[in-house]
Amino acid sequence: MRPFPVVTLPLARHGAQYFRFTVEGKVATIALNRPERKNPLTFDSYAELGALFRAAAHENEIKAFVVTGEGGNFSSGGDVHEIIGPLTKLGTKGLLDFTRMTGELVKAMRAAPQPIIAAVDGVCAGAGAIVAMASDLRLGTARAKVAFLFNRVGLAGCDMGACAILPRIIGQGRASELLFTGRAMGGEEAERIGFFNRICAPEMVLGEAQALAKSVADGPNFGNAMTKRMLDMEWAMSIETAVEAEAVAQALCMQTEDFRRAYRAFVKKEKPVFEGD
Repeated sequence: MRPFPVVTLPLARHGAQYFRFTVEGKVATIALNRPERKNPLTFDSYAELGALFRAAAHENEIKAFVVTGEGGNFSSGGDVHEIIGPLTKLGTKGLLDFTRMTGELVKAMRAAPQPIIAAVDGVCAGAGAIVAMASDLRLGTARAKVAFLFNRVGLAGCDMGACAILPRIIGQGRASELLFTGRAMGGEEAERIGFFNRICAPEMVLGEAQALAKSVADGPNFGNAMTKRMLDMEWAMSIETAVEAEAVAQALCMQTEDFRRAYRAFVKKEKPVFEGD
C-alpha cells in the first residue's frame, strides 16, 4: 500500500492531483472531479485527501472546508476497477493496510480543527457516504441517494467508523437498518432523520454550503475548533467528566482576544469581527 504523500494546503492550492481545490477568503472547497465515473475514490485519492486534512491542522488562513462532487453526484465510493478488483487479490496484511488507510481519511477529517461541510447531490454511496458522514454538517438535495452499501458487496457495515459515527447522527435504530440492509435513502428522508441539516435545490446546494462555511469561518475560530473537538471527545465521557472538560475548554476560550472583541463590540452595540486569536 502506498504511504500517505506529504501534502500542504498551499501546495494543494496550486494543483491537487485527484480533486479540484479552490479557496475563496477563509473557505476552501474540495471537489471530487471524475464526473464521468460519478467521482469514485481510488487508492491515491484516499491518500491525498487524508494528507490534506492532516495538513489542515497547521493551516492558519483556511477556517472552514466544503466537500462536494462535480457533475451532479457526490461520490460513488471506492472505484470498482481500481480498488475492488485489486482487493480481491490481496492477502490479510495488504487488506488491513488498505482498510487502515481508508480509516485514516476519517481520522484526518475529524482531527482537522476546521468545520467541514458536505454539499451532497446525486449519488453518495459507500466511501462517498462515509466522507459525507465524517463531515461536521451536511447539505443535500431531494434527489440525493445516500447508501452505506458495504453489505451489498459481501462486507460488514462497520467500515471507516460508520458504526461509531452514524448512530450519533441519526440514532442507533436507523443506523442499524441502513448498515444491515445497504439500502439507499433519498434526500428528504435523509433530512427527516437528521443526516442532512437541510435540503437545497441542486443548483443551489454548493453555494449554500459555501455560504454556511463562510458564516462559520467568520466566527470565533478557536472556539469553533474547541466545539468540534469536544463534540468528538464527549461521547466517551460521563456527564460529570464532560461538564468538567467543558469548563476547562471554555476557560481556555475566555483567554482569547476574540472573546474580548465580542465584549467590546457588545458594549458598542456592534457586530463583533473575529480574527481567530
